[in-house]
Amino acid sequence: MLTHLSPISEIPRVGPAIAAKLKSLDLETVHDLLFYFPYRYEDFSHIVKVNQVKPHEICTIKGKVQLITGRRSFRRRRMFITESLVADDTGSIKIVWFNQPYLSKILKPGDEIILSGKVEMDYLTPEFISPSFEKVKKEQTHTGRIVPVYSLTAGITQRQMRFFIKSILYAAKNIPDFLPAEIQKNYRLIPLAQALEQIHFPENKDLLVKAENRLKFEELFLIQTQVWQNKIYLKKARAPVIKFLENVTREFVKSLPFTLTLSQKKAAWEILKDLEKSSPMNRLLEGDVGSGKTIVAVMAILNTARNGFQTAFMAPTEILAHQHFEKIKKFLKPFRIKTALLTRNFTESGGRKINHAGVIKKIKSGEIELVIGTHALIQEEVTFKNLSLVVVDEQHRFGVAQRKTLREKSSSGHKLMPHLLSMTATPIPRSLALTVYGDLDLSLISEMPAGRRKILTKVVSPDKRFKAYDFIRNQIKAGRQTFVICPLIESSDKLGVKSVKQEYEKLNNEVFPDLKIGLLHGKLKTEEKEKVMADFKNNKINILVSTSVIEVGIDIANATVMMIEGAERFGLAQLHQFRGRVGRSHHQSYCFLFTESDSLKTADRLAALEKTSDGFRLAEFDLKMRGPGDFIGARQSGLPDFRMATLADVALISQARTAAKSLMENDPSLAKFPLLLQKIGEWQKEIHGE
Repeated sequence: MLTHLSPISEIPRVGPAIAAKLKSLDLETVHDLLFYFPYRYEDFSHIVKVNQVKPHEICTIKGKVQLITGRRSFRRRRMFITESLVADDTGSIKIVWFNQPYLSKILKPGDEIILSGKVEMDYLTPEFISPSFEKVKKEQTHTGRIVPVYSLTAGITQRQMRFFIKSILYAAKNIPDFLPAEIQKNYRLIPLAQALEQIHFPENKDLLVKAENRLKFEELFLIQTQVWQNKIYLKKARAPVIKFLENVTREFVKSLPFTLTLSQKKAAWEILKDLEKSSPMNRLLEGDVGSGKTIVAVMAILNTARNGFQTAFMAPTEILAHQHFEKIKKFLKPFRIKTALLTRNFTESGGRKINHAGVIKKIKSGEIELVIGTHALIQEEVTFKNLSLVVVDEQHRFGVAQRKTLREKSSSGHKLMPHLLSMTATPIPRSLALTVYGDLDLSLISEMPAGRRKILTKVVSPDKRFKAYDFIRNQIKAGRQTFVICPLIESSDKLGVKSVKQEYEKLNNEVFPDLKIGLLHGKLKTEEKEKVMADFKNNKINILVSTSVIEVGIDIANATVMMIEGAERFGLAQLHQFRGRVGRSHHQSYCFLFTESDSLKTADRLAALEKTSDGFRLAEFDLKMRGPGDFIGARQSGLPDFRMATLADVALISQARTAAKSLMENDPSLAKFPLLLQKIGEWQKEIHGE
């Protein structure tokens, strides 16, 4: 008997080859498979008589095989055709399958089967073309019911995936149900084991809805419980008081080569006032791409350093840590703030590269006032003298657990909780941010710096592709550079989208053989990524072909063209992020959106990008057009990566918030709910990657 912890290789009919394919879908245990939910369903539950089938509609019938034969096609010798006649008490209907010669061995005259599929007309006679089928048994899996449809990988079929999941459903009973019984009762939620059974193989639509509600509720409840945990913890915690130094701040603002916007001034003031309090700041700074969030953070860093305290500035990638280091170092140069860079592979201090141990020693002594790096700052053997401010770029789920870790790294009895400033360039509508980040105060930079040129955006139809290529060539002749973004790394016939490797080969060998083309994607080693980005920054590469790895923060002032393949595959918020990679200098910049889709919905969505450059308006629009599940998108958007819930589940969000609040007020330690405490810990590790 398998348990939910059993490896996937122990499931019947899963050999090493199948296990490797499932692993590519991040499925390694029975638990993973049980929580691999269908992305849609086929309703084959309504069975009709043969004389009731309608042409061009999906129908399900039940009948007996009268005859079945197989033959090669006269016209196409490689095609094998299997034909059958299936009848019930109202008549018979012809069935045709292509290139499935084994069917005549599986099905025999007299077998009672259920068929589901589209009915076509052949010389005024209805027939099924390649329908799903299954022999009649006590409980159907592939027909005659609401049938789950899963996202797959090459070499795995829907029938296999359904078989694997159905064969392990009994293991759902072993999974501890962390949701307190009282909450399940109050909100009429079905037990976890039943929810998992019904989400995969629903007996009817009502039970499917109940399963969805249960699984959505628990995701939202986990978030809201953590929000209330944070609130309670931070209310008790004490933070260092960082006094606002007006003269130094004025001097800094005067030293800038540009004028701060009103939004930047307001956001900076909110942050500086928070730093003066003895309770820890917990603030999210939202600002559109290029709106100037970093300079607002630098004002807080300067005040922290001049008060005699240290700051840790954390970026999601080494590329971005380098970029922030170079930029912030220039801003702070007149004020002689001692700054260091610390990542897994790089260290720098005082304008020269030094070893890890050297930087770590200087951080511990307090000589380094600002250290910029990746998560290496909390994962390496790093201790601070008096860390008082943590700035986190594009990872605003960095929470209490990580701040505890940083606080415990202080070496000289400075056990106060550091202030936290999170920054995001992902335009999250305020209502959504408050829903998901109820524990954070919000500051919003709602305007762009003066003089910033609008990026001209154009949806390019397939027949205008080569005209766009000519335009790109002219931009490169003028000394500029181009980004090309593709949705996937490997090619995928199933999705029909451009592979980044295919696109690189095409541009390099066919379209621009005389230009220097670079390739960047998430599977490259860190050193390879660093070299590609450095070459692009130094204009040794004319065109950089990349996946969405460049979405957040990359700053190449000389790049003026952003070309996006398969634009319909991305959310508007993400497309807007890509667009923000260009337009970072005085040169006019352009964004070309390529799509093979002729859908009116796609046309409307992409037209919105042509009309507006306001990320927040686009986010609201995308929320209405695509639905919140798509809006959430990838983890780097900063929003939780829900399996089931969406931000449109307003009633459930409200219920989950009320339930979490009531539970935390009655038992802040959650001592009575060890399973819930354990689940929150696991969930935090999943979110933070620790």
